[in-house]
Amino acid sequence: MTTSSRPRRILLVTGMSGAGKSTALDTFEDMGWEVVDNLPLSLLERLLGTPLPKGSDDQGRPLALGIDSRTRGFDAAAIARRIGQLREEHGHDIEILFLDCGGAELQRRYSETRRRHPLAQDRPAADGIVRERELLADLRRSADHLIDTTDRNSNALQRELRQRFGQDEPAKPTLAVMSFGFSRGIPRDADLVFDMRFLRNPHWDPQLRPLTGIDAAVGDHIAEDPAYEPAISRIEDLLLLLLPRYSAEGKSYVTVAFGCTGGRHRSVHVAERVAARLRAAGFSPNVAHRDLATAPHDSMEGKPNNGSAKHGSGG
Repeated sequence: MTTSSRPRRILLVTGMSGAGKSTALDTFEDMGWEVVDNLPLSLLERLLGTPLPKGSDDQGRPLALGIDSRTRGFDAAAIARRIGQLREEHGHDIEILFLDCGGAELQRRYSETRRRHPLAQDRPAADGIVRERELLADLRRSADHLIDTTDRNSNALQRELRQRFGQDEPAKPTLAVMSFGFSRGIPRDADLVFDMRFLRNPHWDPQLRPLTGIDAAVGDHIAEDPAYEPAISRIEDLLLLLLPRYSAEGKSYVTVAFGCTGGRHRSVHVAERVAARLRAAGFSPNVAHRDLATAPHDSMEGKPNNGSAKHGSGG
């Protein structure tokens, strides 16, 4: 059985070439919108009328349609009229976002990237910019949203789009908390790395060595280190400060990695504790322990300080 696929909001994204349309469409996609670029307007009604399977996750998703002077059959005046008809005759909630930019800045961007303007393949970019501005005049006049990117870089444009078209609260990035062993290398995808090798090392306790940081006895042993509570508390406070900032910047993924020498004891325990603190604060971290299943080796752990089983110089 199928059901209507009408989105609750449709946004036509257009504007000057080089003004940020690709950045805008990527941002909408990151915000969970359905995105289609350079769709001929003649196919718009067919797209809106295509039914989705009942219960589809795409039901009601907002839709962003990219269109510019390169789109087949482009006619700004005809597009503006057709948008009006779709609003009036079919009740579609369609808005137009126009991305503008000063001519001098557009020339600088084309010079910097060494790309040719789509309307001036064999002429200076300035000629194509003038021509395109004339072609897009009707769409610019009809725009519901006008953003001038002359003085905005891509990050500033993303923030503006999220403020205008995002949810009431910015979407939280996908958060991962992981443990690892330095002896097997730092994870490549880690955004923040914390070294736990300053904590007392359970590896040198024969009773704790076969266990892991998930076991309570190991956690109790590590927590007896005088540096444990002040250090871990500060790390948790730092993360609670940074994560909302990453969200506001539009970062989609954040990976926080805790490392010790072997990746079985200290890093595992701390990752579990920090993840619990983040959950209590309203985050939903995914937890992974990269090296938990590896076998312990004395050669990787260095030597205990002064022969003591309480502290390990190697971590």
